[in-house]
Parts: sequence; C-alpha cells; structure tokens
Amino acid sequence: MRILVTGAAGFIGSAYVRELLAGAYPAWQGAQVTVLDLLTYAGNLANLNPVQGQFTFVHGDIGDAGLLDRVVPGHDVVVNFAAESHVDRSIAEAADFVRTNVLGVQRLFDACLKAGVKRVVHVSTDEVYGSIASGSWDETAPLAPNSPYAAAKAAGDLLARAYHVTHGLPVVITRCGNNYGPYQYPEKVIPLFVTRLLTGGTVPLYGDGANVRDWIHVTDHCRGIQVAAEHGEAGEVYHIAGTRELTNVDLTDRLLTACGAGWDRVEKVPDRLGHDRRYSLTDAKLRKLGYAPRVPFEQGLADTVRWYAEHAAWWQERQQ
Repeated sequence: MRILVTGAAGFIGSAYVRELLAGAYPAWQGAQVTVLDLLTYAGNLANLNPVQGQFTFVHGDIGDAGLLDRVVPGHDVVVNFAAESHVDRSIAEAADFVRTNVLGVQRLFDACLKAGVKRVVHVSTDEVYGSIASGSWDETAPLAPNSPYAAAKAAGDLLARAYHVTHGLPVVITRCGNNYGPYQYPEKVIPLFVTRLLTGGTVPLYGDGANVRDWIHVTDHCRGIQVAAEHGEAGEVYHIAGTRELTNVDLTDRLLTACGAGWDRVEKVPDRLGHDRRYSLTDAKLRKLGYAPRVPFEQGLADTVRWYAEHAAWWQERQQ
C-alpha cells in the first residue's frame, strides 16, 4: 500500500505520520509513505525526525496542479492535512487561506480523480459550524463559519461532498475540536502559554475568558482519522470529539499551575473579532466504527507541558 500524506510536516499531519510509521495502525503496517509539504512557517521536517528515513519527502504545494499530477499517481490513499489554520492570521489576511484551503483542495481532488485514488481522507475542523450555546453538533448540523479560516475550511468540505456526489470521489471528511500535544507551533494557545511561562513571560487572555473549547490529544485525533480512513463510508462526515471541555479561564489556570506561575503573568487583551463562544461535537457515529479516545486530558496535558520543557531548542527556534 502507498499512502500520500499532505501537510505532513505540520503539527497534526506529522503526528499522524509518526504514528503510522511506528506501527500504531496494524492494518496499514508496512505501507510506503510519501510526505508532501510546502514547509511554510508552521511546517518543519524536524517534526518527523523520529521516523526520518522511513518516508519519501516531496517539497511542494497542493495548489500546484502539475506537481500533483506527478506525485499522486500510484498512491492508494491520500490523507489531506494541508491547510492554513490559524484564525488570527486569517482575520488579518484571508487570501492564503482561500488559496490553500479552497483552491488547493480542489486541485488535490482533481489529481486524486485522475489518478484513481481508492480512498481520500479530508481533515477538517469543528469551526465550520460556528458556535453552539448548548448541546453538541452531530454530522448533520448546518455549516455556519464565522472566521475566514473556518469559511475556507467549510468550502473545502463542500468541495469534498460535491466531488463525491458528482464524480464518485471516494472521500471521507473528518472534523475535530482543539488539538494539543508535542510539536505544535507556538502560535496556538497551549504551546504559546507554556513556552512564554517557561521563559518568564506573560500570556494573553482574550475578553472575559469564558469561551469554551473541547480538547483532544493529537494522537487520539489521528487514531480517529485512521478509523474513518479504514472503515468510513465514502461521502460521509465523521466527528472526532474531544475529551475535556474547558473555558479559556479554566485552561489558563491549569497551565499556570503546571508551569508554577500565578495570575500576575496573565494579561487581559481585547477579544478576537468574531470569536466563537463554544464548540462541541458528538462522535457517536465514529464510535460505532470502533473508535474511542485513549489519552485522559490530565495526563495528556501534563505530558505536553513536560515535552515543551524538555525540548526548548525545538520551540525557541520558532517563537515569534
């Protein structure tokens, strides 16, 4: 089996490749893996050092149709992680998000059609739904994105559905909540807070801090993706829910405690434009296929903080 993983030098994509090549997914044991990544600011081949030499690397953009026509043929499965993903950056400048998350996705799907790829997995986000005051979204919830990032991801999801309905592309879509774990670029909240606290800095808390996010360890997310890849039905969406809902205040308190810091290290900042109040998914559909998370939040967060403390050289090169 040959598997192409796009965006595989980023946080979640690299975790998936490390898990795959370490034998975490027995059904795909021995697969030949190709990594395609543009190596933008958040992508780094150092994220794949633990499995270096076990994959073929191609430096390139999913928006490059000519490159895709050369790379995609011969692969049985394509797993697409390639995306611009930081909400604040999308608010400041949306063009790159549309270019990669919409046009790049369309060109990737075209290449998969032409090459006769047997399975395409398109990795998406709960942010495509907007905000939910109570309860949890299932996979039939309407899309109502509130940031340019979320809108671009929603557009990619709709293209996936359209390519399945129109052309029979064998694609499944996964949507997940907030990820945490090692190798996450320090612009995201957990590594941003941990790295600043470890170096004596302050951390920003948006607005009243009451926004709620559902947190999942990146390895559980990757396991859910794999279950959908192996057992999901083409054309369907599968949620991968988190293991702990927390307000940003609660998360900040846990990170302060883990880093031995006090609330004097927190700076209140104006709220983000269009800041969604709460996300929440139900993943009963995926659990029927055999998925269940394995990393308790308390353990996962402690392990993550420890990893950043022990790998200062990795993140100090990437701090902004």
